[in-house]
Amino acid sequence: MNKRLVLLFVFACALSCKTPEARKPETVKSGSFISESVIRNKKLYEAEEKAIEAYIKTQDTKQFMASEYGFWYAQDTVVGVNASKLPEFGDIVNFNFNLSALDGTLIYSKEELKTRDYAMDQEALFTGLREGLKEMRAGETFTFIFPSQKAYGYYGDENRIGRNTPLISEVTVNSITNK
Repeated sequence: MNKRLVLLFVFACALSCKTPEARKPETVKSGSFISESVIRNKKLYEAEEKAIEAYIKTQDTKQFMASEYGFWYAQDTVVGVNASKLPEFGDIVNFNFNLSALDGTLIYSKEELKTRDYAMDQEALFTGLREGLKEMRAGETFTFIFPSQKAYGYYGDENRIGRNTPLISEVTVNSITNK
């Protein structure tokens, strides 16, 4: 009996000394979700671009230009180039703006959003507006058209702006204070 117990003990020790082996994954992801997401986003972008181009065609009084940042803008009030400088990192920009849908429905008025002071590139502001303010001088008013990915994107603002909503915004820069 003692021999059997010793053999069993030796056998158990031999099994426990075995190095662990890597386990193979149970499922392998193919990346199809990402591929489908890319296709879905391209379709969304094309649909938004067509809607924005249709809106621009209806605007006879404004000349919209495409920005290198991925949005469109029209200069409503232009100030001379030498009148003031463009804002730089840390400058305080005092501005008013409103937000509307492409069909012209007002989402937020200038009164609701109030006059804001924004420390350039140091505070939270949606991407399109942050980049648009970089192109403006004190005293200028621009009308911007932001595709959804430059506005509030997939989630919206979880209040009045829905998901994947392109926006129109009239922005007036009141003053720019050096950092």
